Amino acid sequence: MDKTLRVALLFGGVSSEHEVSCVSAQTFMDALLADGYTVYPIYIDRSGRWFLYEGDLTKLAEAPRGEYQVSVAVRPGMRENALITVSAKGETTLVTDVVIPVLHGLNGEDGTVQGLLELTRIPYAGCGVLASAVSMDKVFTKKIVAHLGICQADYVDLTRREIRENPKGAVGRILAKFPEFPVFVKPSRAGSSVGTTKVHTLEELVPALLKAAAEDRRVLVEECIDGREVECAVRGDYGPEASNVGEILAAAEFYDYEAKYANADSQTVIPADIDDSVREEIRRDAVEIFKAVDGWGLARVDFFIRRRDSKVIFNEINTFPGFTPISMWPMLWADKGTPVSEQIRLLIRSALEREPLYGA
Repeated sequence: MDKTLRVALLFGGVSSEHEVSCVSAQTFMDALLADGYTVYPIYIDRSGRWFLYEGDLTKLAEAPRGEYQVSVAVRPGMRENALITVSAKGETTLVTDVVIPVLHGLNGEDGTVQGLLELTRIPYAGCGVLASAVSMDKVFTKKIVAHLGICQADYVDLTRREIRENPKGAVGRILAKFPEFPVFVKPSRAGSSVGTTKVHTLEELVPALLKAAAEDRRVLVEECIDGREVECAVRGDYGPEASNVGEILAAAEFYDYEAKYANADSQTVIPADIDDSVREEIRRDAVEIFKAVDGWGLARVDFFIRRRDSKVIFNEINTFPGFTPISMWPMLWADKGTPVSEQIRLLIRSALEREPLYGA
């Protein structure tokens, strides 16, 4: 890999996973600087403004605002791509060879930033517009996975308008599908379990629906699977490969935001203590789902192993999983002998090898 490459690192963002993005970005920054790359850290604040970060490069997680605001130049047809920094002193052009969008959740992992980078024709790491958009939306992911014959939790999908304007009708639809509790209520397009509630009683249902609707205009109500939570990392492009399988031991009733990032009692077990046949089924399904959504570069695919019969049940796919010190994707590949620095080099290589979305 050419260590003279100029890398723009996007982090922060407007989603509820802003802080996680900043912590993930530190992992990338440390590895890129150690490898000798030129790195342009570009911080996106909570209101969506882009800034060239010029603070302490070891403290990206604190995410203070940079001094110079950034705009992106759309220069179709030109081989030399650039991010333009705008300051009171005029314009300075930062020519970039590749962008790593270390962004989680809405306006980062949902195809929007990927679409912007397609317009600029700047190579970027990770999944493209289609894979990012459909994988971020749990309802549409389920529609795709259904055609693969892979088992998944049953569900009802509702709109924010339906929930707010006709809550009795929404509850009626849910009870027709799930006459018994518990069920999970989730925003269709939010990560890190933000806005998700495990509902145990009818009285808890409408508040949970409103909570999820505050995060997204589409809401998913899903059957509760009594199972072990396992995850598999996928990487690559034309010939994607799966890692081993890791298990989540959540220090809460389910693996919510606090259990993921704030509760030290949550644990990950790599490799998961499961039968080899189950392990291979999960690895095979993870690759098939990655290919079905047109994945590229990386993704983490999450499953349940149902306790009563060891049935493998698909949960969700994340197209730019976390790179925090406790994140499963980098740990799974480290367990397979690929350190984080090499993982990032492989992501950059796949970004540079991606064929243009349209034309030659």
